[in-house]
Amino acid sequence: MNQPIRTRSEVIDRIIPALQHVEVHRRHIDDLKPNPRNARTHSRKQIRKIADSIKRLGFLNPVMIDETGTLLAGHGRIEAARLLGLQRVPCIQVEHLTEAQKRAYVIADNKLAQLADWDRDRLAVELIELGSLDIEIEATGFEVGEIDILIGEHHDKQEDPDDGFEDLPALDRDSAAITRPGDLWILGAHRLLCGSALEAEAYQRLFEGELADAVFTDPPYNVPIAGHVQARRNGTHPDFVQASGEMSSEAFTGFLSDASGLAVAASRSGAVHFCCMDWRHVSEAIAAGRQHYDALLNICVWDKGTGGMGSLYRSQHELVLVWRVPGASHCNNVELGRHGRNRTNVWRYKGLAGFGKDRDALLAQHPTIKPVTMVIDALRDVTAVGDRVLDQFVGSGTTLLAAEACGRVGHGIEIDPHYCDVAIHRWQQRTGRKAVLASTGEPFDIVSELRSGPSGSASGEHHGRCSPASDLPASGLLASDLLGSEDCSDA
Repeated sequence: MNQPIRTRSEVIDRIIPALQHVEVHRRHIDDLKPNPRNARTHSRKQIRKIADSIKRLGFLNPVMIDETGTLLAGHGRIEAARLLGLQRVPCIQVEHLTEAQKRAYVIADNKLAQLADWDRDRLAVELIELGSLDIEIEATGFEVGEIDILIGEHHDKQEDPDDGFEDLPALDRDSAAITRPGDLWILGAHRLLCGSALEAEAYQRLFEGELADAVFTDPPYNVPIAGHVQARRNGTHPDFVQASGEMSSEAFTGFLSDASGLAVAASRSGAVHFCCMDWRHVSEAIAAGRQHYDALLNICVWDKGTGGMGSLYRSQHELVLVWRVPGASHCNNVELGRHGRNRTNVWRYKGLAGFGKDRDALLAQHPTIKPVTMVIDALRDVTAVGDRVLDQFVGSGTTLLAAEACGRVGHGIEIDPHYCDVAIHRWQQRTGRKAVLASTGEPFDIVSELRSGPSGSASGEHHGRCSPASDLPASGLLASDLLGSEDCSDA
């Protein structure tokens, strides 16, 4: 019977001879025998994950065997190797252990690993950084739902919880826009194109051969804005460029269908598309979607917590249609709350009607702004870190901010140059970084100076500025007062 080891020299005397004989050999998988005393079990899901890791990264952890080829450690890796069809695997043959020590090692190899824990903040930072590198984050073995919870916890510690209704530069319609039609802006990892959601070329320029993994978009609702929605004292929001009450029901259905068809063409199979709509026009949205999607997965209700104006009933909600692109199953990170994401089809996020004195300044930048946190949660439900998210009606840029916050890559199209400016200002203020014009490499503030100068004005080019929202006077009737905002447009 082995005597207990009491001194450092005894430890060295025991370890050094063993280390001298450690060599890695490639052995045929049929020569290896499972250990009949192994009490550790492996689910098929775990085996698939191990196999996926081997396929992505290589067989980096040799299995341990004794002189007879019996496994001491690595039963799961051998099953994964068989699943992959591997014939030879790296092995380390252990010859210095007694039978009793072998049996103890088989247990210890599994049990000791269970005693470790994670530094959750450090792990979250590592996962965030991996998401921006050229590697699929699932190679870590973590599920997408687990990753998002870790990253969400980390962000909550780093900054105050933010509903996305922050004090931001307001839309200034008295000056021309800095952005010009056709401009492509680079916002860190994200891209914003000033163009039409109804033109295929816009999607081609935006994605350059890539495909969207999801869409979250808030198209105009085909209701008039000018003269109905006041942005500040003595002023109203102008009509949106498209679908601002001028279309018949049939024309609006066609408008939504054309936009949906192009979004589907720019997406991978199985991508989930979220499309916001008001109760008055949900029938047109459903009719348009059924022409392109293979499933209406759900209709979610955004409960704003406070009712706006209304005739018979004050409206407190908007609808979000959840569609699936044909050709594959969709990503489901909720899985009935398995990773802590206990989600229903009622989304409770405070709307602007509950923001008192700040509401006027916030709505000066856009009449129907959506909560960033609501979009973040939707993206976490159906995408992974690093996935591409499209919004073809960017408006004030909420989807781009949500993508930034949860580690997705935002791609946006907005036809109105003024709203492109608002989206850029929001992203710059939130991140502290500068948007860059793709065609010249110049940052937004330099482009603003160049286009606002005498030469820009003389040539009739767009120029303009954004005024701090806090400088704006109080407003009267606002978009959120019109049936809870759901009768207006994109965020």
